[in-house]
Amino acid sequence: MFFDRPEPGRRAVLLSLRLGDGRGPNARTATCVAADGVAGARPSRAAVDDEFRHLVESAEIRPARLVGGARPRPHPRWFAGAGKVDELATALQSEHADLLVVNHELTAGQQRNLEERLGCRVMTRTELILHIFADRARTREGQLQVELAQLTHARTRIVRGWTHLDRQRGGLAMRGAGEKQIELDARMLRMRIRSVQERLQSVHGQRERSRRRRQRTGVPTVALVGYTNAGKSTLFNALTRSDGNGSGALVADRLFATLDPLMRRVEIEGAGHVVLADTVGFIRDLPVSLVEAFRATLEQVRQADLLLHVMDATAPDVDDLHREVRDVLERIGASGVPTVEVLNKIDAADAPALAPGDAPRVAVSAVRGDGLDALRGMIGGAVGVAARPLTVFLDPSAGKVRARLYERGAVISETTAEDGRLSLCVRLDGEEAARLRALGVELRESQAFD
Repeated sequence: MFFDRPEPGRRAVLLSLRLGDGRGPNARTATCVAADGVAGARPSRAAVDDEFRHLVESAEIRPARLVGGARPRPHPRWFAGAGKVDELATALQSEHADLLVVNHELTAGQQRNLEERLGCRVMTRTELILHIFADRARTREGQLQVELAQLTHARTRIVRGWTHLDRQRGGLAMRGAGEKQIELDARMLRMRIRSVQERLQSVHGQRERSRRRRQRTGVPTVALVGYTNAGKSTLFNALTRSDGNGSGALVADRLFATLDPLMRRVEIEGAGHVVLADTVGFIRDLPVSLVEAFRATLEQVRQADLLLHVMDATAPDVDDLHREVRDVLERIGASGVPTVEVLNKIDAADAPALAPGDAPRVAVSAVRGDGLDALRGMIGGAVGVAARPLTVFLDPSAGKVRARLYERGAVISETTAEDGRLSLCVRLDGEEAARLRALGVELRESQAFD
């Protein structure tokens, strides 16, 4: 939008350096769409580079070669040293590549200098993820969040960025004669950001009203969380398939295949109806400029009644990823939410050596269906209602109470008693049972299940 830049290509040379203490692309380890960054386990160089390649491929860019290296700190002019820049120029020429993707965040000056030196488009990690997010967003909320993230990132690019921003112009409808182009662009960005934020607030208000309706009806929410590409969407589809809902989550072997949160109501034995929510995955070093834009997306994680922490059994560093996700949940204020750990993809790997944890754990294959009944049982036990059914007697005129019980998924069976009243066998939690008794509804312990 503000840059005179080379046209982007689809065949890329990748640059990934170890900086400072060697803790990853930007001396950080993990973050997600609602966290500022997490310090903790140090990922291996191979894990960082493999994830970087997968991220590039998820953007439908063909990686031709990865150039690595180490520096105590970024070079102020090119980020990489002069010798490494020469190596990049040689790699671009020999591989016939027209794009350099850098697994780091660059200043506007570093990015401009690299493009002038190499004669090709340079894409930062932030721009790469923004490109993927823009391609994945389908809902109005998701598109607004991506636009907000793009505008927030663009605002950092115009500061001392490109030569055309030094032009001045004046006249009517301007703030004043001699206003610089950079000031005009910055003002337009601020106005656009404010407009997008206002529209997002409207969408968030609708989501909050829906959440309050679910709370009033007592329908619990179960949110799937975990590292990206751990199989959350496949598991989501497997758990909702029995309801015959054909509009499942997108499943693909790529990072951030699911960006927009997807929610479905399903019936779980022992719990009645629950709302299952598929959320965007975590990833190492998600840029800070994306944090605020997507913070509201994971509101449902903090407000969920139960989290399913999905882990990839085939990941060689599954234990490290497990710790990183737990750190992220703590940072976003969701560490106190009850959690069931789901070790997925057991059909494709031997059981990994996972450190014992406090949360209950179950091994499943979302593709084959192994372990899903056990998982449903754990969900029912975690968010379910009292195990012993009750019999509720209602007058025929108590249609609202009857409708509420059915809406909660609490009704097991219904008959008509000899005195003409409705007899409903139900499962209720203590709070709902107390509410019915306060309304004068007769409840008895059911004898049918003795």
